[in-house]
Amino acid sequence: QVQLVESGGGLVQPGGSLRLSCAASGSIFSIYAMAWYRQAPGKQRELVAGITWGGSTNYVDSVKGRFTISGDNAKNTVYLQMNSLKPEDTAVYYCKMILRTDHLGDYWGQGTQVTVSS
Repeated sequence: QVQLVESGGGLVQPGGSLRLSCAASGSIFSIYAMAWYRQAPGKQRELVAGITWGGSTNYVDSVKGRFTISGDNAKNTVYLQMNSLKPEDTAVYYCKMILRTDHLGDYWGQGTQVTVSS
């Protein structure tokens, strides 16, 4: 049984920073890719940033230059450093990992709320 646990969300003022973490536990043989998604009220879930096992990254245009995704494969953990936060970044943030246990599959965290407001 694989479990992804997120932490680091909260309330922050515009221009502030937050760091999200997502740690995977269980019988994991390997991780192929990790990503962060977000879903704002009334909107579809969108990919915010992704990182592959080899370290290649991609970002949605709206966060480029402000957010940084990184991974620690030894700890089965992915991070999202969010700087210069804007009210439009307010959403529930979910981590996702493509990993292999006894099979290859997608696994999601439970979500963490990020609210950017003065």
